Amino acid sequence: MAKIQLNGKKVIINSNYSLSDLIKKYKLSSNKVAIEYNGKIISKENFKKKLLKNNDKVEIVHFIGGG
Repeated sequence: MAKIQLNGKKVIINSNYSLSDLIKKYKLSSNKVAIEYNGKIISKENFKKKLLKNNDKVEIVHFIGGG
């Protein structure tokens, strides 16, 4: 288990969770999100490669269309 900060809230996740797993857990579309991981923007190609660990800080912005 790992404790991370997700959008300002403390969250406990499974070990070896990737950013891609986090997106799936919260039922978001990877095409409609931007992720900041420990202060750096991560490209969509690296969502599966970036594994989360204790004390990581993740900000996920979800884009919503509308008029």
